[in-house]
Amino acid sequence: MLKVLILFLLLIAGVVLGPMLAGHQGYVLIQTDNWNIETSVTGLAIILLLSLVIILFVEWILRRMLRTGVRTRGWFLGRKGKRARKQTNAALVKLAEGDYRQVEKLLSRNADHAEQPMVNYLLAAEAAQQRNDDTRANQHLERAAELAGSDQLPVEITRVRIQLARNEDHAARNGVDRLLEVAPRHPEVLRLAEQAYVRTGAWSALLDILPSMEKAQVSDDVHRQALKQEAWLGLMNQAMADQGSDGLKRWWQSQSRKTRHETALQVAMADHLIVCNDHETAQQIVLDGLKRAYDERLILLMPRLKTGNPEQLEKALRHQIKQHGATPLLHSTLGQLLMKHGEWELASEAFREALKQRPDAFDYAWLADTLDHQHKPEEAAQMRRDGLLLTLKNNP
Repeated sequence: MLKVLILFLLLIAGVVLGPMLAGHQGYVLIQTDNWNIETSVTGLAIILLLSLVIILFVEWILRRMLRTGVRTRGWFLGRKGKRARKQTNAALVKLAEGDYRQVEKLLSRNADHAEQPMVNYLLAAEAAQQRNDDTRANQHLERAAELAGSDQLPVEITRVRIQLARNEDHAARNGVDRLLEVAPRHPEVLRLAEQAYVRTGAWSALLDILPSMEKAQVSDDVHRQALKQEAWLGLMNQAMADQGSDGLKRWWQSQSRKTRHETALQVAMADHLIVCNDHETAQQIVLDGLKRAYDERLILLMPRLKTGNPEQLEKALRHQIKQHGATPLLHSTLGQLLMKHGEWELASEAFREALKQRPDAFDYAWLADTLDHQHKPEEAAQMRRDGLLLTLKNNP
């Protein structure tokens, strides 16, 4: 710009000085309807030069005025920004103190001038929810959604968290379904999905997100395993409630072999079948489970089974005794099965073997019953006294 101005001034100087040095200045006529302007070439050049100077002066004045306006506006905005930062810091202190009313007030005031306005509004929404102020929480959420633009993920996560706090479980379930489409491995999304699915009984959906929870390292293995068991139990309860024993068996057969071979699920399935009075199928599941792996939970189910073929259970127990040793549980369970079909002497021997290894009030009582049937009242009375003393000792 400066170079152009210099060139222009040199050009004007040439036009002005040239005719003067040559001895004549020329003649210029500007004619309109009402005016006739006559001047020399030199005069016209001077007029143009003065006009340029005036234009540059006006431009300088306007630039100074606009710059002053920008500085003034920047001063006011900076002042509000500083106030917003100060209030945000104070809100964090109040958050640590648990004063949610002040947290919301400080975060929402001047939030538009904060460094991250959307974050301020989201935190204000959660603070309002802590005070059970649904209206204010919704207002803050809507404002955060306006500021978020295309990145709505933090807004929707906060919305679902607030819905769960309000016990709006099905609305939260709908929200996490949408979130999982956008961020299927986001840790907080998975944690919220776990809560929503458990509360709404969406057991299949809960099982579907468990692999993602493992990859994202959400919770530990123990917790995920507990969730898995809870989901399977929920599915069993649904099948049993909808179609009874037949529906439960069809559901069990539809599962993969790996699933059917999990001991915890075998125990749960057999327990549900016993409740449905389907003892034959329950016994088959228990026996199949013991063939693959010894588990005390399967043994504990045996006395509850009422089938026309208890010999299979007795045979399985004796096999377990040979394979795993004469444990108190195995002998006690064998004694209970022998009592069911009147083999009192063999049952009493089994209970005595169990009591040799550890005292148990129930085994004392069952042994006393077998002795009564063998017409040994004095010994039976002694067993009951021993059982009573043991109970009093354990429950003073």
